[in-house]
Amino acid sequence: MESGIRVLHVLGRLDRGGAETMVMNLYRHMDRRRIQFDFVIHTEDVCDYTREVQELGGRIYSMAPFGVSTAGHYRRDWRNFFCAHPEYRMIHGHMRSTASLYLAEAKRAGLVTIVHSHNTSSGHGVTALVKNVLQYPLRWQADYLFACSKGAGIWLYGRRACDSARFRLLYNGITAVDFRFDPAMRQAKRRELLGDTAQDCPVFLHIGRLEPQKNHTFLLRIMQELAVRRPAARLWLCGCGPLDAALKRQAQESGLAGRVCFLGVRTDIPGLMQAADMVLFPSLFEGLPVTLVEAQAAGLPVLMSDTVTPEAALTDLVRTLPLSEPPARWAETALQMLPDGDGACAAETGKTAGTERAAYAALVARGGYDAAENAARLARFYEDALRQADGKDDRKNSGKSRSGGT
Repeated sequence: MESGIRVLHVLGRLDRGGAETMVMNLYRHMDRRRIQFDFVIHTEDVCDYTREVQELGGRIYSMAPFGVSTAGHYRRDWRNFFCAHPEYRMIHGHMRSTASLYLAEAKRAGLVTIVHSHNTSSGHGVTALVKNVLQYPLRWQADYLFACSKGAGIWLYGRRACDSARFRLLYNGITAVDFRFDPAMRQAKRRELLGDTAQDCPVFLHIGRLEPQKNHTFLLRIMQELAVRRPAARLWLCGCGPLDAALKRQAQESGLAGRVCFLGVRTDIPGLMQAADMVLFPSLFEGLPVTLVEAQAAGLPVLMSDTVTPEAALTDLVRTLPLSEPPARWAETALQMLPDGDGACAAETGKTAGTERAAYAALVARGGYDAAENAARLARFYEDALRQADGKDDRKNSGKSRSGGT
């Protein structure tokens, strides 16, 4: 189905990461007669969302990854891309580390440029330093500055830029009804993963790539303390990444082999949210994680680090702790937050702190996190931004005509 506007989104990959999931949530709800998404990714791999993008009518282009020694080649590849694809009038960049390079080429080609902040840190070390240097010009370079939270915006663009008319907040919307509590789904998923003998054990859940930012090492130390206090407790880890082998080794050496389940990349996240009793989220830094929006829509208590943006606390389900607190303190707090407050789970009640779990899906949607509403809002923005750009071009051309220009 051909559309009036094709917007080019830039990502590293099309896997089930936070930014990618947010974009796909918008894409599924977009009126594709008006707006179509296409993608430039920095891999030739077939990714988790590749097939779905193609089924929705999107095009996927592969760009060679950036390297410090190949920066010139990277810019040239982008210049050649825009020469070969004059149909694009707007680019929406989610890969911030090299955005100053590809947005510069996009502006040379006359595109409306958008950059989108999904995080609050580049991490640590030399790689982080290079990223910080590369992304600093974005605050004045892009036409529009998007962020998933005010904290993510201030970190990348600075407070002054976030107070300007160029800044837009676009919350990480979800299809909240998919996460609405369903007792039958909960029982079925628990039976699938726990068997019939462990139905009453408390289940703690974490969803995220197995990489340093997510702080899984500390999470496994929390689980050690939980196992002491509640031997029946289980921890489900969803995701894959470079720390997979190291974390499995840590779990084995810590005596957690039977209590920690590495689930890998999953497509049944709503079911896992139904089956779990709590989300543990001790990240070193975050923008506004889609996972925490989904967890609250499912009525799950969330214990997160205070390094996660406070805007992630959409409901009364969320508590924060500093990472300076010992794992024992995290474990004690987590057990107190479970529905009956003494470390048991509410396998049959479907309640959280006395409130029906099913009520939270609508609460989250009304708070601005409904993907359908956000997609409609974004479509209007794209159309308005292009109309404004066309108006500027018309005025520029009119001025040239009056002054004798051609």
